[in-house]
Amino acid sequence: MSQSDSFIDEVTEEVRKDRLFGLMRRYGWIAVLIVLLMVGGAAYFEWNKAQDRRAAQELGDAVLAALQLGDETRRTEALAAIDAPNPSSQAMIDLLVAAELSETNPREAAQRLLLLADSNEAGQVYRQIATLKATALSGAGLSEDERRSRLDGLALSQGLTRLLAEEQLALIDIETGQTSAALERLTGIVEDEQATSALIRRASQMIVVLGGTLPGARDGA
Repeated sequence: MSQSDSFIDEVTEEVRKDRLFGLMRRYGWIAVLIVLLMVGGAAYFEWNKAQDRRAAQELGDAVLAALQLGDETRRTEALAAIDAPNPSSQAMIDLLVAAELSETNPREAAQRLLLLADSNEAGQVYRQIATLKATALSGAGLSEDERRSRLDGLALSQGLTRLLAEEQLALIDIETGQTSAALERLTGIVEDEQATSALIRRASQMIVVLGGTLPGARDGA
């Protein structure tokens, strides 16, 4: 390599360095800002997770303390006084309060459950559970039409919720003397592939009590 070529290379290298340093002086703050944001974001994420864990632990401790109280009135009051950190936690507390009231004050229990069932904030699973429990409560004061109307909506859903709603509708059919309708619903439950063994067992027992024929018995099983 000639001296002129070496000199040109050295000059080119210095120009590159000058440009790099110039770019660093001009735009280096952006890189620093990105690093700070990444570090700050990670720190906030960890802090937020710690806060969530602490809130969940405090909620669990409060619920356990309330459930360990001696009588139903004190348990109900303690549960109702818990400050839930989010709608899901509040829905869980509402279900627990309703469970405490179900024997001594089924009307109030049903009202709490229906408020939860009609809530726009609670998750779907909590609303479905609340509907099933409210319509199944003895002495809740709900009319047959209201119970059927709410259960018919659940019967159009998917999975186990649909079958549990069908079971409750069959019980209403039995209460109102519609034995054929009840047997049809119960048979559908027994034959459904999504039905659990416990649900099939209950439905089969009711079919036998009502004088119906179990689906397997028709084929000689």
